[in-house]
Amino acid sequence: MAIPKKGSRLITVDGTIFRWRVRRKPTYCQGNSWGPMTFAVELADASGRALLVSLPCSRPDAWWGERTMAIRPALVTATIRTALDHGWDPRQAGNAFDLELTDEDLTELMNSQPPAYDVPFMRR
Repeated sequence: MAIPKKGSRLITVDGTIFRWRVRRKPTYCQGNSWGPMTFAVELADASGRALLVSLPCSRPDAWWGERTMAIRPALVTATIRTALDHGWDPRQAGNAFDLELTDEDLTELMNSQPPAYDVPFMRR
């Protein structure tokens, strides 16, 4: 699987350059807050196995007022390191490596600080 270059960002983790991307528009399930916030990561300069990360929150552009979270480079860096520790080899060919994070995982990744969720107001 290749991540489109348009709309993706480069990030360097421990001397390796990766490309990461959040889907431009939510899927129907993500828009209804039925599906999790996701993003994908792969090596920037070579083909290989992609990393698909699922977070325990909704997208900021979800249609209902669920808790959301912005994806920041610090979170992407910590997630890449976690995936590498759990056996993700980005140079290996094969299906995408799925990584589902929980609230506890996010707290650990962000240096024991609770994740900053955005809770939008409900429109009436």
